[in-house]
Amino acid sequence: MYTFKDIWNSVCEHCRKQVSDVAYRMWFEPIRPIELKNNEAVLAVQSDMHRNVIEQTYAAGISDAFEAVIGFRVNLKLICEDSDQPAGGVVAAETAEYSYTFDTYIVGASNRFAHAASLAVAENKSIIYNPLFIYGNSGVGKTHLMFAIYNRVKEKYPNKKLLYMRTEEFTNELIRSLNEGRMVEFRERFRTVDMLMLDDIQFIAGKESTQEEFFNTFNTLYLAGKQIVVTSDRPPKDIKSLDDRIRSRFDSGLLADIAPPEFETRVGIIKRKAQMLNINLDDDIVYFIADQVKQNIRQLEGVVKKLQAMIIFDGVRINNSNVQNVINNIRYSSEREPITVERVVNEVAHTFSLTPDDIYSNKQSASISKGRQIAMYICRELIPGISLEELGNSFGKKHTTVIYSINQVKEKYIDRGTREKEIIQDIIKNFDSENM
Repeated sequence: MYTFKDIWNSVCEHCRKQVSDVAYRMWFEPIRPIELKNNEAVLAVQSDMHRNVIEQTYAAGISDAFEAVIGFRVNLKLICEDSDQPAGGVVAAETAEYSYTFDTYIVGASNRFAHAASLAVAENKSIIYNPLFIYGNSGVGKTHLMFAIYNRVKEKYPNKKLLYMRTEEFTNELIRSLNEGRMVEFRERFRTVDMLMLDDIQFIAGKESTQEEFFNTFNTLYLAGKQIVVTSDRPPKDIKSLDDRIRSRFDSGLLADIAPPEFETRVGIIKRKAQMLNINLDDDIVYFIADQVKQNIRQLEGVVKKLQAMIIFDGVRINNSNVQNVINNIRYSSEREPITVERVVNEVAHTFSLTPDDIYSNKQSASISKGRQIAMYICRELIPGISLEELGNSFGKKHTTVIYSINQVKEKYIDRGTREKEIIQDIIKNFDSENM
């Protein structure tokens, strides 16, 4: 007999196909299934913000997944695990991560301006910086600041309607709404909020339908005096295939960059993470980690979490040698979903308003042929070691077709510096930034 946990695992597998790997790890993995009774699925979430994001962004998809797995729709009941009065036997996790707030954000020279700008947006009832555009490399703390804004605004102005979403989910939701004729509901959802927060806005690059819808949403909110906050891995001028109208809107707001953390900030991050995880690290170990891991805050925190596991489960005494092993494992292990033909095809399809089936098909219309050739070119650029034969098999084509397609892309777009070249460059940068 299947348990509710088994059903939930199947629901998660359905949802995983609809969202990005980062979104799945951040929002779905922490959910705990409690019970399924009288058409009501009770799920435990980690915080009020976690519950709000699920309700606003993923509830419909979760309900669809339940219907696909068990044959009928359910009502979702989300219980917050950090509540002072847990219900249904829910117990707060002992190793829960600390909240993404301003109090847990370590400020240094590399992020001081972005922190101050974010705090100003969160604290002031009136609009002072709009839009706020926070940019920097992957893993430097952009999302932490965005969630800190979210939490502070919710605390100060509980009646305000906030909507956080990753740009990839915005695009996916737009596509679903277009296909299902639900654009009225889509626009009602996004154009009636008090604050719209879109993470990784660089993924809007090249997607004409998404950019058009975002531009109109932006204008509606801006003219209504509503706040817009976005993050990106690069400034607007470096998102080559971004619509000039959108770029000008971003440039008219406040651009706040975050650089990789300097040594003192890295030390502070390590000490705060160790404190949150209730482990003691000698200063020489802290300095050693800070000296070795210089670019990515997630990697810094990952090292401390791994050391905690070694102390608790293995009783290991921490020294420079085993710390170096942990650093090497984290530095060279891929936390991101590997780049595959399927992922490239999906991204190209979204960008050029096609479907993956179009690209895999034998259809020869100009738009589909262009998408197929560009997908082959990007696969060849991004997937290490893939042979022409393997690439051809993935598309159901001969390797000679792959060679022809790659050469066509080079001759028609890359060498001539067309807009398609900018779109291709942005797609490649977006994949590259995921693996930084």
